[in-house]
Amino acid sequence: MYLKSQCCFIVPPFIILISLIPFCFSSYSQEDPYFITSSNQNNNHKLTFAPLLDNQANAASTAPKLVNVDDYGAKGDGTDDSEAFNNAWKEFCSCKGSVLVVPDDRSYHLKPITFEGPCQSDLIFKIYGTIKASTKQLDYQEDRRHWLHFKNLENFSVEGGGTINGNGQKWWNDSCKINKSLVNFVMQAITFSDCTNLIVANLRIKNAQQMHLTFNKSVNVKASNLMVIAPGKSPNTDGIHVTETQNIHIQNCVIRTGDDCISIVSGSKNVKATNIICGPGHGISIGSLGSKNSEGNVSNVLVDGAKMSNTSNGVRIKTWQGGSGYAKNIIFQNIVMDNVTNPIIIDQNYCDQDEPCKEQPSAVQVSNVVYKNIQGTSASKEAITFDCSNTSPCQGISLQNVHLALEDAEHGSADGSCANVNLTSRGMVSPKCS
Repeated sequence: MYLKSQCCFIVPPFIILISLIPFCFSSYSQEDPYFITSSNQNNNHKLTFAPLLDNQANAASTAPKLVNVDDYGAKGDGTDDSEAFNNAWKEFCSCKGSVLVVPDDRSYHLKPITFEGPCQSDLIFKIYGTIKASTKQLDYQEDRRHWLHFKNLENFSVEGGGTINGNGQKWWNDSCKINKSLVNFVMQAITFSDCTNLIVANLRIKNAQQMHLTFNKSVNVKASNLMVIAPGKSPNTDGIHVTETQNIHIQNCVIRTGDDCISIVSGSKNVKATNIICGPGHGISIGSLGSKNSEGNVSNVLVDGAKMSNTSNGVRIKTWQGGSGYAKNIIFQNIVMDNVTNPIIIDQNYCDQDEPCKEQPSAVQVSNVVYKNIQGTSASKEAITFDCSNTSPCQGISLQNVHLALEDAEHGSADGSCANVNLTSRGMVSPKCS
């Protein structure tokens, strides 16, 4: 039997040992954790990380306090549980080191809801059961951009092995990608904004309205052991979207959606993605950057260890003509391509619109990009494409031990196409650029 404190429920120690999964979060030093040089004496590109520190070492050793959404009126029976979650959040937010629990074996339906801080520190949101989005369009009239919005939180974790279901089928039918007469907007299923020292782990996220998981203006983020799934034809359903976020590590994730598995856009710096399974989808993308003559900046990106299967792109950098800024200090390495269209592509003439884009003199500068140990098969004849700007050519591009064969070998070998690029090669590289 639980004892209730003035703040929330206290979990008996033996329950804690069984049910609370311990974790640690590694924060980054004040300086950039990445240091990239274009070359050293041996012409080897190098990426070095600063030591990782444990910022949870001083967490309270007392038993965490439990806040169960059922105790605040949540039913998990198909009716709206938004008010109960709001009330549970208020209690949870006020208790340092507390745990908010969404119980197993139930599905809780929520309207758009914002879980906002500032809160007490060292909080854990445990999702054991299922959270489902309301399918009523009227519920989204006040906010058509966010469903679950976590905002202004520090030393915060969301985990538990449960499922978050965006119920996106209705949204896909109403997408401007499907119906050109509709107004374009971006609906994000789960968004973390202005968060510091954040962990999102051990969750299944499926069928988002559009983007599944977005990190916005956050610092020191770890996203791990996530299964992100939507049909391959579901429009705009990016798996993990990173914008204006620094020091983020995405690891051990399976992402199968209808858009980019991982998209990294302007303002993002020190981004690391390791052990990623991607496909179907549009691959791992940096950009797009520079749309509508805007400035876009992305730097210090490492993608290390990925398997791409049946995706429409592999590893891609895409920028619009007329933009400014940079995409620099980027490494793609240890990647396997399986029947991938456009396995390696830099597109500085990106144009995602019906009418042709006008040629413009300025461009986002792409520089210091390494492709290393990339193997597999290409679904397209052109396996390597560097379509760079006439006025701002790609600089410091390096291919190292790259071998991409045509999936349909009966039709010959794969080709490479390179325009306006400063390119070096090391080791075996196939295909060569023409």
